[in-house]
Amino acid sequence: MSELWSANRGFMSSETLSQELRYALQGMMRFRQFCDVEIALGKNAGDTYNWNIYGDTEDEAEDLDETLPMPETGFPVSQGTVRITEGGIAVSYTGKFDDLSEHPVKQIIHNTLKRNANRYFDRSAHAQFDATLLRAVGGAAGAITLTDTGTPSGTNDIAMSFDHIKTISDTMQERNIPLFDSENYVSVMRPTTMRPVLDDLEDIHKYVPEGWGRIMNGEKGRADAVRFVAQTNIASEGWTNSKSDAAYFFGSDTVTEVLTCPEEIRGKIPDDYGRGKGIAWYYLGAFAITHADDTNAATKANARIVKWDSAA
Repeated sequence: MSELWSANRGFMSSETLSQELRYALQGMMRFRQFCDVEIALGKNAGDTYNWNIYGDTEDEAEDLDETLPMPETGFPVSQGTVRITEGGIAVSYTGKFDDLSEHPVKQIIHNTLKRNANRYFDRSAHAQFDATLLRAVGGAAGAITLTDTGTPSGTNDIAMSFDHIKTISDTMQERNIPLFDSENYVSVMRPTTMRPVLDDLEDIHKYVPEGWGRIMNGEKGRADAVRFVAQTNIASEGWTNSKSDAAYFFGSDTVTEVLTCPEEIRGKIPDDYGRGKGIAWYYLGAFAITHADDTNAATKANARIVKWDSAA
């Protein structure tokens, strides 16, 4: 094959094919695209990685007196902790398949490995979004019942409406949750959950500069300072009454991806006299929710993600 492989401790790696996998995955991600990245070079599987999490200042700025020194304040610093894990899967094939196919490796990457990797990364990221303390259960006339214990107050018995979206957006602003892009929050949900409000969303071309521009993967529109993204990487939660499904509303500083080795393509050193071959994607890292400290009211106030939820 024309791709260059470099041998390393029992496997071969290809930077060209690894880049091809990463590019192919970019347009498929839904939850992972909203994660912040911490680089943890030198860490191995099982190692613990810590990073600093900074809170707001304890005091507000005020007018200065010319004869007095500059007032000083502090801010809380906590640490996030995550254990580095490995991810990946391999597909084996025969030397005959390789010989008779024009581009077998690329076919395997695009037809099989990229879809598998996409599900792995989005499910790993989603699991941390799902660990949020803030849970909203819908009520009549756009009302919600919000809890900060990580547990919803009851069973959701109503479809999401535009009034619910406005209430959640107002609630996030009242809690001073930082905006995602300085202007909007983001919501990720399944298409059937979005369907009741889809007609109320502002078309993407109406708010993107000059009608076109970079949009988020899976974005469907915007409403009341919330940009909406549809996803099917995460299965339905199958709520009892089937009137709605899980949805996530968030700003910035939500989930962190600790990255040691980005996803790459690896090839197996051929065995059985060159007849047995294989190709795999491999990753070393982890995902962790940034603000999930439930020690007291002050730490809970830092929660950044609201889940539209139900007890059953």
